[in-house]
Amino acid sequence: MKELTHINASGEANMVDVSSKAETVREARAEAFVHMKAETLALIVSGQHHKGDVFATARIAGIQAAKKTWDLIPLCHPLLLSKVEVQLEALMDENCVRIESCCKLAGKTGVEMEALTAASVAALTIYDMCKAVQKDMVISQVRLLEKTGGKSGHFKVEA
Repeated sequence: MKELTHINASGEANMVDVSSKAETVREARAEAFVHMKAETLALIVSGQHHKGDVFATARIAGIQAAKKTWDLIPLCHPLLLSKVEVQLEALMDENCVRIESCCKLAGKTGVEMEALTAASVAALTIYDMCKAVQKDMVISQVRLLEKTGGKSGHFKVEA
């Protein structure tokens, strides 16, 4: 098993020094799901939700969250993201919304946390906008789908 990178020799949490790392193009994709009643999903998809366009708001929230990841999660580096994309898809047969985020940059550290944060906050925004209609929605399966670049190379979840 690999060693934890955010723990120093004394066992204390610290930020990893990436100053000697080479800059490479790095990209990460993550996903999350929001499960809800068919009626709630129909309200979102029809555009009839009284709070406005749920998908547009969730997309913007996810993008903003990716940009603020370093401020939300201790020991994350502030990154100059070159791309943040958040896609939302209504899965009518499954009564859920699938969120997929993609973050990209040329830098010395990966963007996995930014992609995961984008997907998570987009899901939380859907919950926030729809909680007046349904409080028992479930956010699930927040996970990293793929990452490229850096010393650890390419990672992709198996289908």
